[in-house]
Amino acid sequence: MNEVLVRSGGLYTTVQDAGRDGHYAIGMPPSGAMDRYSFTIANLLTGNPGSTAALEATYLGPELEFTDSRTVAVTGANSSVTINGASAPMWTSLRVGPGDVLGFGPLKTGARPYVAISGGLDVPEYLNSRSTYKLTGIGGFGGRALAEGDRVPLGRAQDAPAEGTTVPEEFLPEFPDVVELRLVVGLCSYRLTENALNSFFDTTWKVTKDADRIGYRLRGGTIDFVERQQPFGAGSDPANVVDLGYPIGSVQIPGGNEPIILLNDAVTGGGYATVGTVVSADRDRIAQTGTGGYVRFNATDVDSAVQARQDRDAWLHKLRTVLSG
Repeated sequence: MNEVLVRSGGLYTTVQDAGRDGHYAIGMPPSGAMDRYSFTIANLLTGNPGSTAALEATYLGPELEFTDSRTVAVTGANSSVTINGASAPMWTSLRVGPGDVLGFGPLKTGARPYVAISGGLDVPEYLNSRSTYKLTGIGGFGGRALAEGDRVPLGRAQDAPAEGTTVPEEFLPEFPDVVELRLVVGLCSYRLTENALNSFFDTTWKVTKDADRIGYRLRGGTIDFVERQQPFGAGSDPANVVDLGYPIGSVQIPGGNEPIILLNDAVTGGGYATVGTVVSADRDRIAQTGTGGYVRFNATDVDSAVQARQDRDAWLHKLRTVLSG
């Protein structure tokens, strides 16, 4: 019986992999793990390819009972993890057997823990991905979050790192009080006055309760728009523009008061002005920022954004070498 039993689904736990890339043109967002760095390392610790489907929880992780021998790893948000009620380390290869139960206690810092299981989660693919896109009920486990009583199928386990293999401290993410996000300014930044754009970068923004896989709504300042006659096809709100595509990580400013960072499950286009796009390497950080947390934006350019992504990939490659001994 190659499956894991869900005793509790936690607050919001879904199956995610590296994402459903390549379908943006038909309005399909990629979904996939929000914190790609933690997701990839969880798979490395269980002997899975880095893109293998795993579990992404929000704030409170699930309770899982295993039916066969597996290697598991928990990464991401700093959580209290237990196996059969006893404390277990994060960022470590853990061996479990039939009847063993993995559980979670309160979250300490961060927002999203990840659980990888050797062999991966063998749910059906949709458009070449096992990621859950809950808005339309596709992918993952029935297109929804896990719930008590679910039985999630597992793939064939591969050779895993030795039990107790641990990620060195230098590779662990930090969870600062104020998260710095690099932003490539563009697309509709012309709609903001010069003072408004400066104010946007000078403001420390607070994450509101409206923060999920679709987007993070922020609060903390106001943004003024350049006055103009609205072009044909745009709405009457000063933030409205003629519809355009939204890059993942783009920051739109509906109404000028509450910027929204659009994330993995967001719509792919619309008619609100976007001031810029958070670089892909920094979306890991926003994924680990919860309601009540704070973020600031720092302007950067495309070359720096590409370099940041290459640096993260190189860092993961270095860790892969370290873990393989």
